[in-house]
Order: sequence, then C-alpha cells, then structure tokens
Amino acid sequence: MKEKFKIKRWSLRVRIFLSMIFITLIASLLIAIVSIYQFKNEAKQYHQDRLERKENSIKEHINYILANTTYPLNTENLPLIFRERIHELANIHGTEINIFDLNGHLIKSSKAAFSVDTVSQNIPSGILRVIRSTAEKRYVDLKSEGGVKYRSSYSYIKDTKFKPLGILNLPYIEDDGYYEKELNNFLIRFMQVYSFMLLISVIIAYFLSSYITKSIKEVSDRIKETRLNEVNEKIDMGDSPQEISLLVHAYNDMVEDLDESAAKLAQKEREEAWREMAKQVAHEIKNPLTPMRLTVQSFQRKFDPTDPNIKQKLNEYSDTLIQQIDTMTSVASAFSSFASMPAQQNETLNVVKIVQLALEIFNENYITFHADEPRIVTRMDRTQLIRIITNLVKNATQAIDEREPHPTVDVRVFREGNNARITVRDNGKGISMENKNRIFEPKFTTKNSGMGLGLGIIKNIVENYHGTITFNSDPGAGTMFIVTLPIIQQEPFEKEQTNH
Repeated sequence: MKEKFKIKRWSLRVRIFLSMIFITLIASLLIAIVSIYQFKNEAKQYHQDRLERKENSIKEHINYILANTTYPLNTENLPLIFRERIHELANIHGTEINIFDLNGHLIKSSKAAFSVDTVSQNIPSGILRVIRSTAEKRYVDLKSEGGVKYRSSYSYIKDTKFKPLGILNLPYIEDDGYYEKELNNFLIRFMQVYSFMLLISVIIAYFLSSYITKSIKEVSDRIKETRLNEVNEKIDMGDSPQEISLLVHAYNDMVEDLDESAAKLAQKEREEAWREMAKQVAHEIKNPLTPMRLTVQSFQRKFDPTDPNIKQKLNEYSDTLIQQIDTMTSVASAFSSFASMPAQQNETLNVVKIVQLALEIFNENYITFHADEPRIVTRMDRTQLIRIITNLVKNATQAIDEREPHPTVDVRVFREGNNARITVRDNGKGISMENKNRIFEPKFTTKNSGMGLGLGIIKNIVENYHGTITFNSDPGAGTMFIVTLPIIQQEPFEKEQTNH
C-alpha cells in the first residue's frame, strides 16, 4: 500500500511538471504564430502603403506636367504630352508607368519599344467596371505568378477641371526579401530565447511541483501518523496555496474531533476497566469466603469439648481460615498495588547494579546476567525498578516447562542511544497469537491462580517514568521482554547505596 501511494504521489508531481511544460510550449507556439502573422501583415501593409505613396507622388508629377503643357488637355493628346516625359517619370520614381485611354486601351508605356508587347494592351473589362463604379475611381489588382506576388493599381488621370483624361497603371512587384530575412532572424532569436525560457520553465516547474507535492506529502504523512490513543499535533503550513490550506484546515478539524473522541473513549474505557476490576475483585474475594463459611459451620456442628483430638481439629480449622484470609489479603494487596501510582523518588540509579541486586533473591542456577558496561545511569524509584525485574524474571521462570532439559532465563542490560535497555529472555512456551494483544490487560492471566495484575503494574510503573515495555514472543520458542528507560548524563555520579 505504501509503494502504491508513492507511485500516485510521483504521478501527481509528473502531471504538474508536464502540465507546466505543456503550457509553456503552447504559449511559445502562440507567440510564434502571432509574430509570423504580424510580420506578414506588416509586409502586406508596407507594400500597400508604398504603392499608394508612389501612385500619389506620380499623379502629383503628372498634374504638374498637365498644368504646364501647351497641348490641349484631352485623351487624344496624352501620347504627345508624355511622349518623352513618361520615361523621365519612370526613372525618377523607379517604377513602370502605363497610360490607358478611358476605354482601357494602352496609349503610352514607359517600357522600351521592343518590350511593349509584354504589356497588356487592354484593361480587363471587370477592372474597368470597378474603376468606373467606385467613388475613389481606383482599383488595385492582386495576383501571383511563379511564387511572385504582383500588385497593379489603376486610377484616373484628370485635367485641371477634374475631367477624366485617361487611366494610370502602376505595376508593382512585392519584394518580401527584407521581411523574410527579418522573420528568419526573429525566429532564430525567438528559438534562442525560447530554449532559455524552456530551461527556466523546466527548473521552475520541477521546484514548483516539488513544493506542491511536498505540502501534500506532509499532510498525508501526518494523516498516516494519526492515532486515536495518542496526542496528534496540528499542522501549521504557513502561507500555503488555498487548496492546501483547505486540506490542512480539514485535517486540523479532524484532529480536534479525534482528540475529543479519544478523550471520551478513554474515559469510557477507564470506567469499563474499573467495573471489570470491581467484578474481578468481588469474585476473588467471594472464592475464599465460601470455604471459610463451610469451615465455621462444620466447626459448629462437630465441636465437642470432650473430644481428645479437639486441639488438633481446632488447629486445622484455624489453618484453613488463616489460609483463606491470606488469599483475600493477597487479592486486596494486588488490587491496591495496581490502583496506586508509584511515587517518583527520582533517585539517581546505576541500572546495572540495581538489576544485579534484584536477581540475588532468585535461587535458580539457570538465571544469567550480562551487562555491556558497568554503569548506566537513570532516575527512578529503586524499589519500583527491583519490582519490575523480579516480576519479569518470576514470570520467565514460571513460563518454562518443568520438563525442559535446559531451562534458560537471560537478563541483559545495555545502552542504546539515549536509553537504557533491560531484556529478560526465556526459552519457555511463549505467548500465543491470540494472547499477544491482551498481555498487558489488568485482569488478563494465563495462570491458574492470581488476578493477572503483574504485567499491568509493571507497564504502569515504566510508563510513569517515561519509559516503554514491549515483548517479542514465538509460541514454543520463548519470550523476551524489553524495558526501555531514559538515560541521564550526570557527572560525577553519586555513589550507589547498594546495601539498602
């Protein structure tokens, strides 16, 4: 499940990364398309304006010639008026000039006599109709031959009284070499800039996708670490994107609800535990009361002062009552020990010495002790630490089958990081799978006698001193309990009072 989550999270990062690169590509493509269109539109507008400027300039020159000619101003005299001047006009303005009569027939051209035949002798009737019908009396014909674009303007030549005399034709070849060169230069520069921007976009997209997925990962990690029976911290993401903030707020609200539910559940579990404890204590107390009652009743029925064995019988009755009273006392003591919190004496202890001291009360020769170093210092109550060791070792000896040929109980003390670890390992029958989750329950026991409060008391003591107790067990292969207590660094170390 964890690997599957990683794949999904990586896929999200890839999707964000590729989306940003795709957006950059699309934006760059649009910029290139718009730029090419703009270049072509500018070239078209340039040729249109240039032809119009040439036309206006030539017509002004023609008007000047017409105003100073000695010939009568009519269509028939146009070839005479411009017989020599048309070449002068063509040279001055750098373009070909053709003059047609009002019916569209060619009457004068700036081309040499041997090339005049290449000029159309008549204006197409369609163009002629357009010139006559438009208010501007002007028309620009567009055509393309062999990949070359041509423009050809047609407009009226008028006399000084604005009477039409003929039609002026200016052929114009669109030379796009300059704009094509500029466009190619632009595309080269654009690709250079685009390559650089693409590299920057890749870097930004990577870090941005990492930032977004990092926020999501932090939230997901917190959700995975959320536990009902632990204190869950809220998330403070600072200035984060709105979507992430909404997710964080939802998680924080869930933590508040979870803490409230955990508190209610803990309260309910405590109440239930005390109810069960009360039932168990009542049951354990009732067990010895029955034989005590029967013993007293029997004593009443069979009491005979003259019986020669009266003293022996009285001792038997007394021993029975004392035995049952001791049972009730042990039940009350066990319950009292479990219910009371251990006093935090905060004594500075050498764990190695105290554990070794606690083992001296056992007579079994198969109990061994090992310490990796002579001194590991912690703070806790000496009596409670001895109680932990004796209880664990006692449980270990009881877990070993009487028929075991090589019984073993090994106690070890060592340092791990900032903690002292105490392990008690046996080769007993182990703990079954169904009992592992119940081993620290207050009233749970696998023994034929007792209330099962021992491990519950130990867990209560260890956790009260900010430690932990865990175990590893395989059925039929033995059990190892691990007690972890925090180490203190204190020099010089106070001398242990091991004689207490």
